[in-house]
Amino acid sequence: MDESQEHLQHDDTTVRIEWRGRDIALVPPATLWPLDDAALYRALFGSAAAGLASALLQRDMRARILRARPLDFPWLKAALTDWDVAVAFDERPALPWPVQVTLAPRPYQDDALTAWRAEGCRGVVVLPTGSGKTLVGALAIAEVELATLVVVPTIDLLRQWQRALAESLGRAQEDIGVYGGGAHDVRPITIITYESAALHPELLRRFGLLIFDECHHLPAQTYRQIAEGAATPLRLGLSATPERADDEHRALDRLIGPEVYRRAPEELSAARYLASYDEQQLIVALSPEDAARYEQARATYRGYLRQRHILINSPADFQRKVLWASARDPEARAAMLAWREARSLAMNAPAKFALLEEIFARHAAERVLVFSEYNTLVEQVSQRFCIPQITHKTATEERRLILERFREGRYRRLVTGRVLNEGVDIPDCGVAIIVSGSATRREYIQRLGRVLRPKETRATLYELVTGDTTEEHISDRRRTRI
Repeated sequence: MDESQEHLQHDDTTVRIEWRGRDIALVPPATLWPLDDAALYRALFGSAAAGLASALLQRDMRARILRARPLDFPWLKAALTDWDVAVAFDERPALPWPVQVTLAPRPYQDDALTAWRAEGCRGVVVLPTGSGKTLVGALAIAEVELATLVVVPTIDLLRQWQRALAESLGRAQEDIGVYGGGAHDVRPITIITYESAALHPELLRRFGLLIFDECHHLPAQTYRQIAEGAATPLRLGLSATPERADDEHRALDRLIGPEVYRRAPEELSAARYLASYDEQQLIVALSPEDAARYEQARATYRGYLRQRHILINSPADFQRKVLWASARDPEARAAMLAWREARSLAMNAPAKFALLEEIFARHAAERVLVFSEYNTLVEQVSQRFCIPQITHKTATEERRLILERFREGRYRRLVTGRVLNEGVDIPDCGVAIIVSGSATRREYIQRLGRVLRPKETRATLYELVTGDTTEEHISDRRRTRI
């Protein structure tokens, strides 16, 4: 037994809090340990807080400690009101050098920081794509002056954040560490991917501020352990669209903090911080042959739902009641294939090609970005109009080269799938076309954001929608659903 442990055993007024593996450990005075659980929690936390404390703590009889998730550390420490608390780690690791934001923030960025500060430097800020969320992150770092870990979803964003923070904080780029994509450079300010942060939770305890970019990813089961594994209460979430189809965005309140500030694209556009824009929905029709196939496929799918008395109210319902069932039930599989055929017919309607040609001609002098839900349609558009494409299969260097040439204006057309929805610095363009898309509001806002960087001319977002099909309902839902 070392000297500090011996001291703890004889100190009847101090509760020690330390790291034990991935857990936070409360080491109570030795005189309390023989008590049963209920009595121990009452002695430590008082009768009012004992119930919640017992739900957060797990008694480790062998180590004679109480284990807890690091996320619960702030509450547990604050609840030990009748005890001296000795924390065995640095709760607020400071930056080794002063930081100051060198760029002038816009009023809404200042307002976002003020709202975040008022909530105890915890919470989610919702701003459109292209509105400068990284500068809000820089303002937060300068506010608290603590070692900061910025968690991002893609490798592209590692370098984007590194460059943006170096510029906005007046530091050399080498001062900002990068962890992920083969890099393992941990600095007082470090950018890390969600994947790497989940794999290396030991890194989290080195930072006093966590910033989660595109924070709608955080509630995923594989990623929420990042937030749960960090002890610091200081957290900032950034997203253009935090809402999730599975409603798991509700967990952000616990994992990061409440939503503290929100501005919609139309608000910032009206204030001229983003480009003014028009949204145009263009309707196309299926050929008689395809319309007949579509109706037959929909009849098969609806017939299965009626026969089994199934109600589909969410994507999770479809996944559980149709998609998973199709692996073992031939009728469910037939219904799933019919649903897929009807969806493909609507979203990939050949009439959309004629509309694309018209739009390309109308905007011949502008850069145009085309989005599709299906990579097969991406390939068809690319081949038909002889324009470059980017999908998940595009090599990193090829993608970089295509985007560079698009930025320079050497390419005026680019077609892509979901891979460019977020996490990639797309050059500014004035026209975006959604040839097909999902029903999620997030995807729609992300794609709209690709044309909203400030410019003198109005931006335009076109939606090509197949009439008299479910694609009309999909379009309506992504425009209105929050």
